[in-house]
Amino acid sequence: MAAPAPRLLEPQALRRALLALVATLATLGLAAELGYALAGEEDPYGLVAFAGLSYEQNLPTWAASALLLGCAGLLWLIGRGIAPGAGRWRRHWLGLAAVFACLSLDEVAEIHEQWGWLDAGDGLLYYSWVIPGAALVLALGVIYLPWLLALPAATRRRCVWAALLYLGGVLGMELPLGYWTARHGADNLGYGLIDWLEETLELAGASVFLYALALHLLAEGALVFRLQPGPQRGAPPARAPGTGSPRPGP
Repeated sequence: MAAPAPRLLEPQALRRALLALVATLATLGLAAELGYALAGEEDPYGLVAFAGLSYEQNLPTWAASALLLGCAGLLWLIGRGIAPGAGRWRRHWLGLAAVFACLSLDEVAEIHEQWGWLDAGDGLLYYSWVIPGAALVLALGVIYLPWLLALPAATRRRCVWAALLYLGGVLGMELPLGYWTARHGADNLGYGLIDWLEETLELAGASVFLYALALHLLAEGALVFRLQPGPQRGAPPARAPGTGSPRPGP
């Protein structure tokens, strides 16, 4: 009897790796913010700029971009038909892959910051890009609701949790961050802690979604190595079907 085909991906290992990544980045980011405040808002060695979640073009930024790009890749694989049963919703999977590819690019290019021309005010809407951002999320939610309801229950539940975490960070926490920035500026511990929470939620949401997609592919039997077992040592060679002679060796 052939041994079971080994998996390309082990769910427990992936979950531990993603949890370790988010926990490490969040811990380093929090330490950077607290250290910056305790050092009198000085960063002589550039450690805060390297590890702080409230900074751009640094380690957390590229990690977040990689997570989002990983989600885009798995969505694209599903949309291309690697998982059985994706045909009806192929356009939805591929469309979502494009969305996450754009999010990955935006994470490093900060394209959404160019939407600040709306000038919505100086309170909760200080970062006024949240208005078109929320409208876009609402439109996508309406379009993708049938797709979400058609998912297997476990995948749907994980996707909902991922959306709550990610959108809670990228849109929800942007409101108190704008309120604080309008009144106290951005170069202080309060700003750093609010932004740290926002970015941590985004990292957690992207990680949960990546995990959900990987488990969906595993459940569909798409992320499995299918190896052809060789003959056991000492066993007679296999015979070609319909013939009385042994199959030629390689």
